[in-house]
Amino acid sequence: MISPRYPSCRPATRGAGSGVAFVLVLAAQFVHGLVTNPAWDWPTFARYFTAQSILTAVGTTIVLTVLGTVLGFALGILVAVLRLSKSPFLSAVGWTYIWAFRSIPLIVQLLFWFNISYLYQRLSLGIPFGPEFVSFETIALISPMGAAVLGLALHQAAYAAEIVRSGVISVDRGQLEAAAALGIPRFRQFRRIVLPQAMRSILPNAANEVISLFKGTSVVSVMAIGELFYQVQVIYGRNARVVALLMVATVWYIILTTLLSIGQHYVERYFARGDRR
Repeated sequence: MISPRYPSCRPATRGAGSGVAFVLVLAAQFVHGLVTNPAWDWPTFARYFTAQSILTAVGTTIVLTVLGTVLGFALGILVAVLRLSKSPFLSAVGWTYIWAFRSIPLIVQLLFWFNISYLYQRLSLGIPFGPEFVSFETIALISPMGAAVLGLALHQAAYAAEIVRSGVISVDRGQLEAAAALGIPRFRQFRRIVLPQAMRSILPNAANEVISLFKGTSVVSVMAIGELFYQVQVIYGRNARVVALLMVATVWYIILTTLLSIGQHYVERYFARGDRR
């Protein structure tokens, strides 16, 4: 009996080995250039990487990210509920919010809120077209940090709303109909049926948005807020060590993004535990 001959896998293996070798050579050359090229200025990098001003700026960046994420997703959930409403009016309100804040660049929104006191010197609460009960100066109401948080949160809410909405509508409606037929209350339907399944769809996109927001906080440097990128600009504006200071910001962004990605992995694994074999 003659056994069939199968094509050899050696050519493919050799091709893969050549590709790996090529990548390793490129990586080695890149690392060698980082170590030996004096233009990278590693002594300056080491001096400023853990400087107090940089650590304070990192803390400000984290605060902006946390506040923008919490407020943005809280408002985004509300807007998603409006979009999912059976009322045409409420659905239109939610759609308009998303359309408006996704259409305007973030830097424009930040500058608008930063200069809101130019448009409205005073705000008041009272009867429309009638007497005022409380009034205050807008310049004292919204600080640069407050304007940054407000702009980031409102911008983030537009994207968070669509992420939440897409996760909710990804759940099969037949499951809700079956739960309703069994007499399960609507709140329990959402908590035990919709939310666990929707979170599997929401989390990857939500984590990407948080990471984007974290890096997007560098935009608030136009408002002279002492976050990481702004502080790096201030320092290299004084000592002209541009590359070394940019590497300081780059490495901090890489470290914090990696930590966020690790957290994303464990949260996703937690919500996927019922779907894993």
